[in-house]
This record gives sequence, C-alpha cells and structure tokens, in this order.
Amino acid sequence: MNVIFCIVSALVVLATAKPCAQDHDKLLLSLNKQLLRSVEDKDSLPNPSVHLALRLSTTHNLNKETEHLDNLKTKLHNDIESSLSKGQAVLGRLALYILALKSSCHDVNSLTFSVNQKSDSLLTHLKKQMENEKEHIAFSQRPLTNYYQYSLGILTLCLSGVRVNPHVSNKLIHAVERGLIKHGDSLCIDTYAMAGMALQCLKNAGSHVMDATQLEKALDTIKQRLLNSKRADGHMGNEFSTGLAVQALLAMGSDMQACAASMEALREDVRKGTYGNPMAMSQTLPALQQRSYLSLKGKECRNEDDTLVLDTTSPVIVLPSQTTIHLQVEVVKSDNMASTYSVDVPKGSSLLEALTLLQGNQAGFTFEKESSLWGPFLSSVNGEQARQSDRRYWHLSSNGKALGQGVTDYKVEAAQKITIKNSSF
Repeated sequence: MNVIFCIVSALVVLATAKPCAQDHDKLLLSLNKQLLRSVEDKDSLPNPSVHLALRLSTTHNLNKETEHLDNLKTKLHNDIESSLSKGQAVLGRLALYILALKSSCHDVNSLTFSVNQKSDSLLTHLKKQMENEKEHIAFSQRPLTNYYQYSLGILTLCLSGVRVNPHVSNKLIHAVERGLIKHGDSLCIDTYAMAGMALQCLKNAGSHVMDATQLEKALDTIKQRLLNSKRADGHMGNEFSTGLAVQALLAMGSDMQACAASMEALREDVRKGTYGNPMAMSQTLPALQQRSYLSLKGKECRNEDDTLVLDTTSPVIVLPSQTTIHLQVEVVKSDNMASTYSVDVPKGSSLLEALTLLQGNQAGFTFEKESSLWGPFLSSVNGEQARQSDRRYWHLSSNGKALGQGVTDYKVEAAQKITIKNSSF
C-alpha cells in the first residue's frame, strides 16, 4: 500500500511540474523565434539580456548566437568602455554583459577594459563598481544606481565564482529587511526578484555573509512579497515583472504549483502579443522554460540543440492609419508648474512618434531622449532634465493611470491625456 501511495505521489509531482497548457511548446517556440529575430536589429546596441535568454533556452540557432556574441564583444564592449572613461555608472550593463559571456562559456578573463591607459578585467571593473555602490549606500542610505542593478552585480559576481564582500551583501539584506526596495510608495517586484536570485546564489555557494540567519530571513521576506504581489490574473506586480518574479521563486525553491497561475498569465501575454520589447521577452522566456539566471551556474556549452530556424518573411510596410486620435499632453515640471498641449496623431502611433509630431508642430514643447536596454526614455522635457543621479525621472501616465510601457512600446489607440511629470524616487 505504501509503495502504491509513493508511486501515485510521484506521478502527482510530475504532473504539477509539467506545464499543462496544450499550446505551451508552441508559445515557447514563437517567443524564442521573436527573441532571435530581435538580434537582427542593427539600429541599436546588442542586448546582453537577449543573448542570455537565448543561451538559457533549450533550442538554439548557434550561428546567430555566435554572431550576436561577436557584436556584444565589440559594440557593447566599446560602449561600456567609453562610459567608464567618462566616469559614468555602468553596473547593470556590465553585469549583464558578463553573464552573457558566461552563458556562451566565453572566458570572461580574456577581455579587458582600457580606462585612463590602464587595462583591467571585466570582473575587476565590476568589483570596483560594487564598491562604489556600497560606499554610496553607507553615505546616503541608497545606491548610486538602484537596488536592481546592485542585486544584479552581486548575482554576477556570485555566478562568476568571485568572493562577494560580506559588507556588500549585507547592504542588500539590510535593504530587504527595512523595506527600502520600492519606487515611491510601490514595491519594486522586479528588484525583489533580482535580489532573491542574488541572495539565493550566495546561499547556494556557501558564501560568507555577516549573519546567515538574516540571509534566510531576507530570502523568506522576498519570497513572501513576491507571492503577496500576485494579482487576480496571476501577474506578480505587472506584466513586465512577472517573468523575473517566476524565475526568482523557482530559483528559491518554490514548486511549480506556486507559480502555476503566474505561468499561465505569462502564456496569455505571449498569446496576446504583449511582449514586443526584446528586454521583456528575454526575462519571460527563461521563466516559461522553468529556468532562471541561476541556471548559468555550471553551464556547459556542449551537444546543444541547433534546430531553431527563423521563417523567411517579407518586409512588412505599415501604412499610417487614416484615423487620427486627439491627444492632450500635460508636462508637469519639478516646481509643479504645468503646461498643456494638444496634437492629432495617427491611431496606433507610439508615444514617441506622437511626442515627435507634437514637438514639430507645437512651439514651446521640446524633449530629449536617452537609450537603455529597455529602449529610449525621456531625459529632458521643455528644457528640464530628470537625472537618475538626482533620483528623478519623467513619470508617464494616461488619464491618471501610470503607463507600464516606455515611449516606444506604448501605442496611442484612443483619445487620452498623457501626463509627463518630473518625479522623484
């Protein structure tokens, strides 16, 4: 009788661990191809997060992945080196770059950055960046960048087998304990997810921390906050943080049953085409394959499946819509002074296209943008900048509801009021 019970129990475990959606494999293949096709974009810097997701996948196109790796080692490498020479923070990009190299089993120590006529390894520069962050936290109670990048830095050092300074890890544990991982009044679910993977990596590696009990407590806190963030539709936080949240829960030992609703939410997003942004896709694909960034530990690049082939497609010419949408744009500067503008834009225009049209047609409205791995973001509006170094950013909302997408991804489908507000975090 006991034997029968054990067999039945094992079958139940296997059943709950296996994705139950009939179209799961089809959705995975579709997302994998979308992500692979995104590397053909020559207008932007190669994205290390995209490379990481492609390499964590179970199916590959090794030629395209090798070509993308070469682009990372030239274009992205030179961009990071240039930023370092200017004294700019590069923590997030550098950490992802190192993880991308590791995902292809490339010897990270074979590459260096030359700054001020001195060459140092990538990991040496990463450790310096982390020390700068640690000192900034000690001085001002917050990182130079943010806790997402800080966590990513710890994770990268850990996965690279580099000893993490206990004072560095303790700063993250302290931030979790004190509830410092937030954006305004809202919890940052993607940051909690990255922190969870970073601290779990330290635990798995047996790394020395200042207080092992506090490490366990922080991991429990993170897991609970991720689970508590689950909405009725299964998303944790929102559509764009759920992928990382699922990765983190799986990395921290949660079973598939705890993630089932969130996995289905991700599948539904893929069905609806929610993830058009390569960065979002790159965080979702590993989760749907029940993998996480911790899967890089001990990764071997041998006997890999090389069957992923892109379908031949003809260029798609999208004609501007004949239907126009009336758009109001309100700009609220840091002194709370507001200015309002109006513009008619073709239905389906991106917000960036709409703002560009407004800038060309309306005197007094100007904006500048900067690039990021998530796409361009507003850096200056009407001559006023919102700098991360000043803990400020341009908050975007539509009819009072915060936008979950950036200026390139958000599409204007109906008349609305867009508010661009200089906000602090």
